[in-house]
Amino acid sequence: MHTLMDQAVWQDKLMCDGWRTSDARAAVTDKATGEQIGSIGVADAQSVVRAAALARAAQPAWHAMPYEDRAAIFRKAARLVEEHWEELATWIVRESGAIRPKADVELKAAVGILYEAAGMLTEPQGLLLPSNPGRMSFARRLPHGVVGVIAPFNFPLILAIRAVAPALATSNAVLLKPDLRTAVSGGVLIARIFEEAGLPAGVLHMLPGGADAGGALCTDPNIAMVAFTGSTGVGRTVGELCGRHLKKVSLELGGKNSLIVLDDADLDLAAGCAAFGAWLHQGQICMATGRILAHESIAEQLIAKLAEKADHLPVGDPASGRVALGPIISDGQLRQIDAVVKDSVAAGARLCAGGTYDQLFYRPTVLAGVKPGMRAFEEEIFGPVACVTTFRDEDEAVALANATEYGLSAAVISRSTGRALALGNRLNTGLLHINDQTVADEPHVPFGGRAASGNGGRVGGPANWEEFTQWQWVTVKDTPPAYPF
Repeated sequence: MHTLMDQAVWQDKLMCDGWRTSDARAAVTDKATGEQIGSIGVADAQSVVRAAALARAAQPAWHAMPYEDRAAIFRKAARLVEEHWEELATWIVRESGAIRPKADVELKAAVGILYEAAGMLTEPQGLLLPSNPGRMSFARRLPHGVVGVIAPFNFPLILAIRAVAPALATSNAVLLKPDLRTAVSGGVLIARIFEEAGLPAGVLHMLPGGADAGGALCTDPNIAMVAFTGSTGVGRTVGELCGRHLKKVSLELGGKNSLIVLDDADLDLAAGCAAFGAWLHQGQICMATGRILAHESIAEQLIAKLAEKADHLPVGDPASGRVALGPIISDGQLRQIDAVVKDSVAAGARLCAGGTYDQLFYRPTVLAGVKPGMRAFEEEIFGPVACVTTFRDEDEAVALANATEYGLSAAVISRSTGRALALGNRLNTGLLHINDQTVADEPHVPFGGRAASGNGGRVGGPANWEEFTQWQWVTVKDTPPAYPF
């Protein structure tokens, strides 16, 4: 079996109507060791302009290709992921600092997303509408044309391919701008899979870059839609630029997600859920459990269980296969995490575990006594920090959970599913999980948030046709009518 990710193909290059050497380059690093393991081309605004024009020219032929042939490309892409699993997992582990099980989750999801995209090609793509005799009236879904995808570093494969695949399946051409810190696992990997699967040249372009490239995606007239996943602050800028240029924009942004533990909960199970939701992938997940709201009668027991878990979880190089948490993505992000923890302790929170780091390895941390107004309560930390806040009754729990500008994910744990669901129905959230933690996604579900967590758009399953296409109304008559003018 050949090497899918052969560095001779992509080293120092962009994918813009084929692999092209770039004057500007960025190092590809192993986040756990700091070792340089490659070099990737860096796109600027002019690269985006050129790629957008090429994509627009290539899109009509892609749209005209028989649907069976297009579906076959997605199925082959899915098989390629399965066949090259070990090779691809190694890149995700090293470049994003993921433990191996997290890399496996990304690859499994990518396979599912690709098969879902293949299935989209045989789904209904319109509606027959009521009309008067002698006229046929119908509405059909048509592609936007060219879609720009801006993807983040934390789940680089999933958060790119979940937009790239359905955008392509709905006959759009795509420009993908992965985060420079994970340009291989969030960009090269996807480009190589589709290239090997037979996607026609010019339909997908892969352009790692910074803010100038992202800005060009939002302003170029050949790009009709932008799908952005990332921080709320950058999302506001993307939304503003796209709005000014009358583009459709899909925003999946940050979250300050609450896990509510009621007084009747099984505390061993609740502690496991809270720990997983807060510390998975070092807390660098938009759905991470950012607030653990615990009933005052069981809070101290839950805190003790979380602290015990934190003290025993191994942290280190994920390539060793013997750790639960890997490195934070960058020194700047680590210092931001540490500042939130220190400021919250200074404001009265109690440090029960963690709060220390070595290089980029931040220990899983437990903060108790977290109250509104503290940074740990208000801010999305994007680090492995479990923040525990107590409540007296369900009304206070709801008020605390809803006291945020975000609205992505929430969870409630109770022995009574009816009680938990009744409380959950009062939460302002795009995702709700009863008797589970806040981090979950599947290829066939409409995923997204509200308020500062997103602009109401969704990706996945039935939402994909709505997101990546637009309606066209068509009427057909045998003969033109005789109008009285």
